[in-house]
Amino acid sequence: MHLREKYVKALKTPVFLLCLGPAGLLVWKGFHDLLGANPLDVITRSTGLWTLIFILITLGVSPLRKLLKLPWLIRFRRMLGLFAFFYGCLHLTTYVWLDKFFNVPEMLHDIVKRRFITAGMTAWALMLPLALTSTAGWIRRLGGKRWQALHRLIYFSAAAGVIHFIWLVKADLRRPLTYGAVLAILLAFRFMDSALNKVKPRSFSIAKPKLET
Repeated sequence: MHLREKYVKALKTPVFLLCLGPAGLLVWKGFHDLLGANPLDVITRSTGLWTLIFILITLGVSPLRKLLKLPWLIRFRRMLGLFAFFYGCLHLTTYVWLDKFFNVPEMLHDIVKRRFITAGMTAWALMLPLALTSTAGWIRRLGGKRWQALHRLIYFSAAAGVIHFIWLVKADLRRPLTYGAVLAILLAFRFMDSALNKVKPRSFSIAKPKLET
């Protein structure tokens, strides 16, 4: 086995455990009664924040891979994307179970009437097909181009997540706007990289002059 492959495989376990850290910290705080006066709010905000962070980290893998010339970073993108979906599911579960107690009519009312809930639900719904089709088997079924086109939904999910955050906080917008700026930079890099890839260098042939006889 190639030495680099061994390093990548060895890194996957600590990266996995590191990604579980925020969820583990919430569980630990819960067991030690350290979630403050409003545990529901702490859990909701923490899981939502980490969802957005992991989406942005996932989107940052490709630019970092190209800028730092570290192709092996791509091996972690699927894991990071699935952790974004994992924290998104925790965020949604907190709302559905701990906040609304599975009250479907009330949740539907929230989705229609409260725009930040609408944006949040949109962000999660856009992540769902990405998580379901993240395996190599689905890449073969859909074909590389269609699979890549589908997985561009992550940019729309990230945008909906930022909007959800902005509409939620209302007053102090510094933090959500910071995440919005990061997303804008990643999108700009994506467009520039795509444009550069489409530009093909032209080849010119220089005709040799004929010698007069």
